Amino acid sequence: MAAAPSRCLLVTGPPGVGKTTLVTRVFETLRESHPHLNIRGFYTREVRESGERVGFEVVTLDGRTGPLASSKVSSRESVRWPTVGRYKVDIASLESLALPELQVKDDTDLFIIDEVGKMELFSSAFFPAVMRVIESNIPVLATIPVPRLGRDIPGVARLRNHPGAVIYTLNTGNRDAMREGVYNHLSSLLQKR
Repeated sequence: MAAAPSRCLLVTGPPGVGKTTLVTRVFETLRESHPHLNIRGFYTREVRESGERVGFEVVTLDGRTGPLASSKVSSRESVRWPTVGRYKVDIASLESLALPELQVKDDTDLFIIDEVGKMELFSSAFFPAVMRVIESNIPVLATIPVPRLGRDIPGVARLRNHPGAVIYTLNTGNRDAMREGVYNHLSSLLQKR
């Protein structure tokens, strides 16, 4: 079953433009304005030491955290982990936190997925879980990276071209207006559920 039109809101933009900030602020505003909603999902945030980014962590919407990627990890098992730039990706940690949040359940009103990107897509179970969410007809707010050098990651391209997707392209000049637009779009969808 295909997702209904405009139930999948995808926020994209260059790295550091504020995609995660937009998603977390929309989530916080929705939680305040619609406290009865059952919102499932996760977001990723930077891990910094002495002002330097050393990795990323997965944060579930109920506050549980775990590593996603690190430039500082040097365990025996991390030798086999995939890399993105200088970061080693901890697939087991991602899957243990993110996959349970992406289970489609009847009482879920909204999914938040930040992000569907290169690190997350190293998990063979992650993208199929995302597609089940997209096809569930439950509203979704997700972030995706912009194509690099004109090339899109295949899974990301599939989401970007999904018939039920609406793309919000974020830049430094439109962040506040986009946040309001995304919030209003989701509020409208959630009132009809």
